[in-house]
Amino acid sequence: MMLSVEDLKFSYGDDLVLDGITFDVNEGEIISILGPNGAGKTTLLKSMCNIHRPQEGRIMVDGKDVLSMNRRDLAKYIGYVPQSSPASRITVFDSVLVGRRPYIEIGVTMKDIDMVSEIIDSLGLSHLSLRYLTQISGGELQKASIARAIVQQPKVLVLDEPTSSLDISNQHRTMHMIEDIVRSRNMCTIMTMHDINLATHYSDRFLFLSNGKAVAYGGIEVIDEQLIKEVYGFDAEIIDHNGSPLVVPKTSGRCCHRSDHTHPHDIHDHLDSEMFT
Repeated sequence: MMLSVEDLKFSYGDDLVLDGITFDVNEGEIISILGPNGAGKTTLLKSMCNIHRPQEGRIMVDGKDVLSMNRRDLAKYIGYVPQSSPASRITVFDSVLVGRRPYIEIGVTMKDIDMVSEIIDSLGLSHLSLRYLTQISGGELQKASIARAIVQQPKVLVLDEPTSSLDISNQHRTMHMIEDIVRSRNMCTIMTMHDINLATHYSDRFLFLSNGKAVAYGGIEVIDEQLIKEVYGFDAEIIDHNGSPLVVPKTSGRCCHRSDHTHPHDIHDHLDSEMFT
């Protein structure tokens, strides 16, 4: 087992956001965390990375206690890519090189340079190496952020909405890239997703959150009409599409969610945009 989360609880003051979350992830698996806005998805990712300190529970990565690690050591086990990263005046190459920081003692070595070059090339960013982040597209910036996390050589890659700012073509390109990375490097990936149908196409298992609680965890067999109704509050039809469930709303009208207002902890989730390394 690569990662284990046990009875995780997190609150913003009196607002209980995560209520006893438990799940585990094996090497080579891709796990999607699904649920409506305000369900606690981003808070769960940040708690797993010790950016948010949970009040209760345990998080283990490769047998090591995440909550007892300092940030430098933790960065060698978990690579975190937030939903959006600021495009600063730094080149793509130097931005990716920042991911080697946990391993750099006196100065950058040829091993660091070679590893960064290899990852940049494998993600198709070589022609952009000397471009500033402010000069590349949103999709290219997302790839650069993922490259920075990969050169940390983590056991777990944590992604917050990795396809949210991409068109449908780049969504699939990015998901293929993530899938290739996980399978080839013996990692595992946990990512938040809004698009259920995209998640079912690329993920091995699914964790559904609702009001801070895990209401289902497992493979495609857990996804049914009752679960969609419970989590998202609308009626859907589940269609088998080449062995994967396709979720189709039964009505073309506006779906009614649990709340018409943004949950307070949504604001907290987006305040902290710091990079993990």
